[in-house]
Amino acid sequence: MKKSKASDVAILSIFIAIMVVVQLLSQIIYSVWPLPIVPTLLHIPVIIGSIVLGVRKGAFLGLVMGLISVINSTIVTLPSSFMFSPLQPVPGTNHGSIWALVIAIVPRVLVGILPALVYRLAQNRFGAGLAAFVGTATNTLLVLSFIFLFFHDVTKQTFGALLASIITGNSIAEVIIAVILTMAIVPALSKARGNS
Repeated sequence: MKKSKASDVAILSIFIAIMVVVQLLSQIIYSVWPLPIVPTLLHIPVIIGSIVLGVRKGAFLGLVMGLISVINSTIVTLPSSFMFSPLQPVPGTNHGSIWALVIAIVPRVLVGILPALVYRLAQNRFGAGLAAFVGTATNTLLVLSFIFLFFHDVTKQTFGALLASIITGNSIAEVIIAVILTMAIVPALSKARGNS
């Protein structure tokens, strides 16, 4: 039992390290990226961790993802930073919004919970792919919906524009990448954990 807990903590630490590296590499690569599609990749370790480690540890990884988003948006000022960091002023004001924490953290915690629950329905490659789809869709739908809900006055976004932004090249690319990687990694990682 102690060995299993130590193993889970080690794997959890590895997932967090992977998330930090993915974030840093994404910042570097996307600064010179020539294509208009810039998919988010940080949710993939959360999804895989959720499936392999379970709901509680998945939720923790989701929380870490949310905190990385808050820290990044606080340090790197972009036009959208105020949506993810309460320390970035909302345009037209001299203060941030607490709703930024909701946008940055709540969807990401759910990305760490829902894939584990979906994977329980079918513990195979198909289940892993479905879990990745649900996790990615959860991130995209909730983040964009919360932005629409909490910052509608600032973004001046219509409901039609919200739907269009949900169905974009970025969203499609994120789903495809997440499904492929999750279907490839989860069975191998699950097998390795079962043999250890």
